[in-house]
Amino acid sequence: MARLVTIFGGSGFLGRHLTQALAKRGWRVRAAVRRPDLAGHLQPLGMVGQIHAVQANLRYPDSVARAVAGADAVVNLVGILHEGGRQTFSAVQAQGPRIVAEAAAKAGVSSLVQVSAIGADPNSPADYARSKAAGEAATLAAFPTAVIMRPSIVFGPEDQFFNRFADMARFLPFLPLIGGGETKFQPVYVGDVAEAIARALEGAAKPGATYELGGPEVKSFKALLEYILAITGRSRALVPLPFPIARLQASVMELLPSPMLTVDQVRMLETDNVVSAEAIAAKRTLAGLGVTPTTIEAVVPGYLYRFRKHGQFERAEIAR
Repeated sequence: MARLVTIFGGSGFLGRHLTQALAKRGWRVRAAVRRPDLAGHLQPLGMVGQIHAVQANLRYPDSVARAVAGADAVVNLVGILHEGGRQTFSAVQAQGPRIVAEAAAKAGVSSLVQVSAIGADPNSPADYARSKAAGEAATLAAFPTAVIMRPSIVFGPEDQFFNRFADMARFLPFLPLIGGGETKFQPVYVGDVAEAIARALEGAAKPGATYELGGPEVKSFKALLEYILAITGRSRALVPLPFPIARLQASVMELLPSPMLTVDQVRMLETDNVVSAEAIAAKRTLAGLGVTPTTIEAVVPGYLYRFRKHGQFERAEIAR
C-alpha cells in the first residue's frame, strides 16, 4: 500500500505544491486543515482517491491526534504572518508544533518535517521569530529525529511578496524602502521548497538537522522592488523609510483586519534573511539535498504580467 503523509496546512500556498510533489511520487496525502470544505482544489493534483482533506486545528490536540493516526509521515506547514483573535504566534507557531510532534511520536510516525523560517531565533526582538524558534525546539524535544526546514521568503504564483508589492505599485505613487531597502533576502521558489521536503521525507535529510533554504541569489529589498517595477512596467518612486518611522506607521496599520504591515514585520526587516555560512558549510541547504535552486527570473515574470497596465497584452511582451 502507498505511504500516507499528513500535511498540516496542506491547502495553503506551500501546501498545494507539496501535495502535488508527493502525489507524483505515489504518496497518499491527507491534508489536515481547519476548513476541509474549502480544500477541494487539492484533489485534482493527484489520482482519484489519492488526496483527501480532514478537519484539524492545532489548538485542539484531539483533532491533531486523529489527523496523524495511521500516517507514515507528517509535515507541519502551519504559520501566520500576523496575529488575529485566537490565532496568536504562541498558539500557532510555538504550541502548535509541539502538539503535532507529540501526536506524531505517540502515533509511531516514522518521519516528521517542521517548516519554520530563516530568522527563527529565541533572542529575536520579533515575536514571529521567537515563536518560530520555540516551535523548532518543541518539535525536536518531542520528536528528536524531526527535520526542520527554514526557507527565506518563498516566491511562486500565489506568493505574498512579489504579488503584494506589484499590487501596491498599481495604485500608490511610491513604494516604501523600509530601513532604506538594505535588508538582504534570498528568495526561494515554492516548488524547490516542496521538493526539499519530499526528499527529507524519503530519507535524504539528516535526522534532527535544521536546513536553510534559499534561492541562487541574494538581493536587497531595494533590488527586489526595482525588479518588480521593471517586470510590471511601472515607474514609481522608491522612498526610504527609516525603521523608527516604519514602526510608527505599522503600529497604526496593524489595527486593520488584514494589515499590510505590522510592527513585528518591521522588526523582522531589521535582520538579513539569508542562508547562513554554517548551513552552507554543513550542506544543510537545497544543494545539500540535491535540489538546484530556481531563479526568480525563471518564474516571477510568468505571474506578474497581470500587474502590467495592459496585462498579458502589454506591447513590450508581443513577439516581433
